[in-house]
Amino acid sequence: MKIKILTVGGTIDKVYFDALSDYQVGVPGVREILEDLPIEFEYEIDSLMRKDSLEMTDEDRALVKAKVAETDAEKILITHGTDTMIETAKCLDPGPNKCVVLTGALAPAMFKTSDAEFNVGMAVGVLAARESGVHIVMNGCIFDPHRSRKNRNAHRFEAI
Repeated sequence: MKIKILTVGGTIDKVYFDALSDYQVGVPGVREILEDLPIEFEYEIDSLMRKDSLEMTDEDRALVKAKVAETDAEKILITHGTDTMIETAKCLDPGPNKCVVLTGALAPAMFKTSDAEFNVGMAVGVLAARESGVHIVMNGCIFDPHRSRKNRNAHRFEAI
């Protein structure tokens, strides 16, 4: 299996310098997660942007959609900020032979208590098991972007 990974930023890639400074969206956290694992699949990472998802525009989503459409890869993982992940997922139309999974983290990948590694691992599993469609993988679950939401108060995604 070969996976094309598109990164757009979000909490998974955030870097904090100290309690008094603002964050920056750094290099893709998925690279470090995968480099440290004994994996049995090939991957290629394409960093499209480094944005907090609240700052993403319709033009940014159009770029993600275009990159999904133009890649020859049948398995596509998108790391994305959680606040607008659903909006991006809804705009994607990968066609019948591509499986796209969006995932992210509620805490930066560099934090010991981050959910990033778990979410990326599950996203890879979904890519291996599913043939096509657009899915969101968060909190140990697979969500249909048209029937899910982020529950900020509970710090999780949920089906609606």
